[in-house]
Amino acid sequence: MSGHLITLINGDGIGKEVIPAARRVLEALDLPLTFQDADAGFGTFERSGDALPLETIRLCEASDSILFGATQSPLSKVAGYRSPILRLRQHFDLFANLRPAVGNGVDLLIVRENTEGMYSGRERLEDGGATAILDRVITARASERIARAACEQAQRRRRKLTIVHKANVLKETCGLFRQTALMVTSAYPDLAVDELLVDTAALKLVQDARPFDVLVTTNLFGDILSDLAAGLTGGLGLAASANVGSGRIGVFEPVHGSAPDIAGQGTADPRAAILSAALLLDHLSYADQAARVRAVTYATPHTGSTAATTAGIIAALPTA
Repeated sequence: MSGHLITLINGDGIGKEVIPAARRVLEALDLPLTFQDADAGFGTFERSGDALPLETIRLCEASDSILFGATQSPLSKVAGYRSPILRLRQHFDLFANLRPAVGNGVDLLIVRENTEGMYSGRERLEDGGATAILDRVITARASERIARAACEQAQRRRRKLTIVHKANVLKETCGLFRQTALMVTSAYPDLAVDELLVDTAALKLVQDARPFDVLVTTNLFGDILSDLAAGLTGGLGLAASANVGSGRIGVFEPVHGSAPDIAGQGTADPRAAILSAALLLDHLSYADQAARVRAVTYATPHTGSTAATTAGIIAALPTA
């Protein structure tokens, strides 16, 4: 079996604690994996003037996949700063953001379009700063490929797909997304397909998320609904994600932020990073090992100590 090179980007805050924890779990599996470290994040920006240095991009290009920690995102505009995770998604055209939510009887997957929508970066101030304008970019191409990715995911699961949109109000942008997704799903007759307005989807998720299987939606809606789903299944400490496209490289990251209030205290929950590592294993075709890591991680409570929780997961792996 040929080996795989994994680039580890700790990022900021608790990323520096949870990514090393995930690495320890991967190393415990005795797989042909090698690791290299790379820098990115707000701290990197403060030191070098670039949140995603060219050297880091080159290291990522040479690897098979990337495990990304958390980055501190300033709430106000900082000249020259661009989100490194958004840049990585764009650089590798990682158009599909996969966010599973498992726990409390719920097992669903949100498939979020990852390259456009409200996060296209096209916003500006006018009228002397009194008016903020944001262009919501939705294209048929992006809508088609995310819908197809969602259909493929649903075929591997319970064969149920829900298209989430707001086409009753956003008739052009969500209308295009909806029409394109329905066109794509027509080629998958074995799937049960329905659709919901995003506000109705949020309500139904809170009322009872158990009937849902795969949900596909646009960038901002997917971001919000996946955090809602995390709240129903154990919180952000268990929220993992995968950024994938049509190429070989994927970026895998816990959904939580850098949590500067607890950084350096050794109390961060490493399970979201470890579950992200399990998604990475799936991507690299180590399906059996990924299933073991997932089963043990979901079964292991967070002790309040990053090191102790990680050690408990590693200790349980041989019997999983």
